[in-house]
Amino acid sequence: MAVKIDQPSEVGEYDEAMQALLQLLWGDGFLSPGGAAEVACLLEGSDLSGCAVLDLGCGLGAVDELLVTQHGARSVVGVDVDPGLLQTMTQRLRRAGLAERITTQCVRPGPLPLGAGTFDVVFSKDAIVQIPDKAAVFEDAYRLLRPGGWLIASDWLRGGSGPYSAEMLEYFRLEGIAYNMASLPETVAALAQAGFVDIKAQDRAGWYRDLARREFAALAGELRSLVSARIGAARTEHFVNNWRQLVLVLERGDLRPTHLKARKPG
Repeated sequence: MAVKIDQPSEVGEYDEAMQALLQLLWGDGFLSPGGAAEVACLLEGSDLSGCAVLDLGCGLGAVDELLVTQHGARSVVGVDVDPGLLQTMTQRLRRAGLAERITTQCVRPGPLPLGAGTFDVVFSKDAIVQIPDKAAVFEDAYRLLRPGGWLIASDWLRGGSGPYSAEMLEYFRLEGIAYNMASLPETVAALAQAGFVDIKAQDRAGWYRDLARREFAALAGELRSLVSARIGAARTEHFVNNWRQLVLVLERGDLRPTHLKARKPG
């Protein structure tokens, strides 16, 4: 779902190191920034009580637990392309006693093998950025929603259009992937083309810029020895450089995390 560039030779080790680092920064089971507080911010003004929810790119499942235990969802189906993440998520759900209310499905890129009109809410947190064809994602979300259902997502958008800046390309190199990023106007147009109405967007770039600055300071300072003990000094140095570049592209406005909400008429 993303183009690999300048990839480390030990892919599995790199993935495990990244997972360990992100959970140190964001909390157990979280692979996107902000933890429970950012999920609550994304859902502010939305009522999930009794809803059947689909989570696109569910990762390790901490967000899905919150959707059920704190935000009232009746059930959640979490889909992801990574079977390793889903295996860990399944173990997590069993320990939490939530395996009957939260289920997982490993999928391939493309239309999901799920029935039309199945869900009240299609949810995603920072995963659509990895999918090249945004229009296809939104069209499939529209198909899967019941009339009156909502798409609620946070996504990493880009500032402007045209070629990526040198700073963003260096960030991609350090990340090991080239994200498939759209601008806000492109995203709104794709949502409208899919049939969505009541499209709303909230820019979260300032919030994440400030958070990333604190994360970088912690990685370069008080957390460095802890992270080194977990993933090794060389990996730690790589991620310190990665976060330095992340702060830079956020400060430049090249990277613009955004909350999105859109409704299927009915």
